[in-house]
Amino acid sequence: MRKVWLLMVGSFTLGLDAYVMAGLLPVVAKDLGTTVSLAGQMVTVFTLAYAVSAPLVAGLLSGVRPRMLIVAALAVFTLGNALTALAPGLAVLLVSRAVAGAGAGVYSALSTAAAASLAGEERRGRALALVMGGMSSGTVLGVPLGVLLADHTTWRATMWLVTALGAVALVGLAVGLPEVPAGPAVPVRARLGALADRQVLPVVGVSFLGAVASLGLYTYLAPVLDSSGGVSESAVAPYLWAWGIGGVLGSVLAGPLVDRTGRVVALVTGIVVTLVVSIGALPLLGAAAFPALVVWGAAGWAFQVPQQHRLLALRAERGTVALALNNSALYLGSAVGSALAGLALAGGLAPRDLPWAAAAVAAAGLVLHLVTTRTRRTPAGSRCRDAAGVSTLGPYEHS
Repeated sequence: MRKVWLLMVGSFTLGLDAYVMAGLLPVVAKDLGTTVSLAGQMVTVFTLAYAVSAPLVAGLLSGVRPRMLIVAALAVFTLGNALTALAPGLAVLLVSRAVAGAGAGVYSALSTAAAASLAGEERRGRALALVMGGMSSGTVLGVPLGVLLADHTTWRATMWLVTALGAVALVGLAVGLPEVPAGPAVPVRARLGALADRQVLPVVGVSFLGAVASLGLYTYLAPVLDSSGGVSESAVAPYLWAWGIGGVLGSVLAGPLVDRTGRVVALVTGIVVTLVVSIGALPLLGAAAFPALVVWGAAGWAFQVPQQHRLLALRAERGTVALALNNSALYLGSAVGSALAGLALAGGLAPRDLPWAAAAVAAAGLVLHLVTTRTRRTPAGSRCRDAAGVSTLGPYEHS
């Protein structure tokens, strides 16, 4: 598991970069002379690039040893952040966020698969939780620090901080990451088949809807809190801390629960229910939304650990591609959610109404999850066999 910690360092930087921009939107918009809704599209561009790059690399470069690809992806990510810090206007900013997002997407997909491979099947849940914990720790520790740094200097100083952390992680991985066994080469037909796989598609669909609700809403957390509770831009940092602390707790606890119980379907059900309730409560709580933010963060970050575990339990020739598709759905959902929220705000919707719309989307994900697991669940105690004949947990084995 010590080797997995190296991958966690990179995930920490990804978590900081992906979510610090939500707290910087008003500052960036003012500096570049644009609106908050337009500035929010840099989050959309980042997540779209992330979504496209993950399955593309997992498919086209499957069979290649991932160590070199992991290091190269982190280098692209770091370069994109340096360009962001130097961006003179919105156009360059959007391009630089696309570069950073592409590097982040490739790194996330490959590092998650590498962590599971290095840890072994019995400790897979803990390994996945460590990688997710790196991202959530980057949020809870880095995002408020980044916002505070921007308040006292500029938002560009925050992006230089992200760039420096990325460079440190890059050097650490280049020196200390061992070779990771390459996954089997995946024919084009098999890659396309994963898109229509009746086991893969429902899981990926639920991940997409959960991301639309949770990550899309988080992009505009600052205006939501201002509208519903009168929380000023300068006072939003403690609320970001609350969301991030919940994220760390959720991602850390989810892995051991998966390993000990194996009840991944039941865990996903409970997590999505919690997500719906906590997000829907935000407009009602206003400035007192700290408990809901902690619960929301915990549910949002814990959600992907059992989801990834289910997908990695598929056949060897599809498991890695399915995982990349799930990562793609996660960030595509974030992009769609932030884009729709920005359009809604530009169209006149009050920010305090966004959480209710997000809760409705999460509820739709819950319905999809319940319907598909009920109709596709295999008998308890059954096993799937991968291409090598090794028994693994089926993705719908436990309820």
